[in-house]
Amino acid sequence: MIVKQFFGMNQSGNLKEAARGLSNPQLIMLMSNQEQFETHVKELEKLYPGVPSIGCIGMSYDTRVVEKGVGIVAYTDGVDAAANVLENVSTMPVKYIQRLERDVEKVGASQNNTVCIDFCSGNDACALTTIHSVLKRKNIALVGGTGDAGKVSANGKIYEDAVAYALIKNKNGKVKAYKENIYHQFGDYRFIASRTDRANYIIGELNGKPAKQVYQEILHVTEQDITSQTFKNPFGKINGNDTCIISIKEVSGNALTCYRQVNDSDVLILLELGDYRAIVKDTIQTIRSDFSRISAVFSVNCLFRYLLFSQEHYMQEYLRDMGVLGNHAGLVGYGEHYNNRFVNQSMTCVVFE
Repeated sequence: MIVKQFFGMNQSGNLKEAARGLSNPQLIMLMSNQEQFETHVKELEKLYPGVPSIGCIGMSYDTRVVEKGVGIVAYTDGVDAAANVLENVSTMPVKYIQRLERDVEKVGASQNNTVCIDFCSGNDACALTTIHSVLKRKNIALVGGTGDAGKVSANGKIYEDAVAYALIKNKNGKVKAYKENIYHQFGDYRFIASRTDRANYIIGELNGKPAKQVYQEILHVTEQDITSQTFKNPFGKINGNDTCIISIKEVSGNALTCYRQVNDSDVLILLELGDYRAIVKDTIQTIRSDFSRISAVFSVNCLFRYLLFSQEHYMQEYLRDMGVLGNHAGLVGYGEHYNNRFVNQSMTCVVFE
C-alpha cells in the first residue's frame, strides 16, 4: 500500500469543491485565505469528523498556484498519522511537550519512515527548538513553514501563538527531508551585527556603521529599492557548514528590519542569487538518486521565492519540473522550517517512498 497524496483546490474558496473526491483521509492539511479560514476549519471538521488535521493561512499549489482560495493536501493510504498543537509558542511551548511525546509513541515514529510537518503562527525559533528536543531523540526530520495572520488550526480548532504539527509515518517505505538554497556568498564581506533588537528582528549596525547605509553602499541601491533588492541579495548567517538566509523586510530609520532574528555579535555575510534553474534541477536529481520510486512530495516554498520565480516567469516551469518527481503539492510560507532551523527564501520538502 503506497502513500497516496491527494491535492484538491478551489480558487474561489469553496471547500466542498476542493475536497471533492477525497475519501477515507488519514490526515488533512488545510491552506486557506484570511477571510475564510475560520469557516473552512469548522467546515472541514464537519466533512471529516475526527480525522487528524492541521491548517494555516497561505497559498498552496500542485501544478498551479492557489492564491486566494483554498487548497487541501491529504494522505489516504499507507500512513499512520497524528496531529496536535503546542500553544504559547512565544512564552512557554515546552509546557505542551507531552502531546508531541505521546504522538511520537502513538504512530510508532522512527528515523527512516516518519516526518513531522508543522504550520507555525510565528516565534518560529522558539517553536522549533521545543519540537526538536523531542524529535532529535529518534532523529525524526521536520519540514514546515509559517502561515499568515498569526493563526493556525489543529483538529478543527483555531489557535493563536501556536504551532500545529502532524506526524506522518510511511507504513511501507522511507521518508526523507531536503532543503534547497539558491543563494551563495557575494564578495568576501563579513559583518558583525550590533544594536540589534531581537524581539523586532532589527539590525541597527554592521561593523559599527548604520545597517541601511552599509547595504546601500555595497549594492548601490536607493532606500526605496532595498526591500526588492533582498530577493537578489539577502544576508546570510553562518551556521556550522550551513548558511541561514535572512531576508530584509523593511527599512526602519537607519536600521533594517528582517524576517528572522539577528543577535548582537552574530557574524553575517552578503548573499547573491545563483543559477536557480540549475540548482532546482540538481535538487530533483538528488531526490531521484535517493529514491527508486516516489509516491508523494510535499514542499514549502518561501513567499519571496514565489515572488522571484513569478517575476522571472519561472513559477509554472518550476511546478512542472517538481511535478515530474511524482505527486507534488505544497505551501507558500513566510519562513521555512528544516529540522531545528528556521530559514528564509528557501524551499524545504519531504519525499515519501
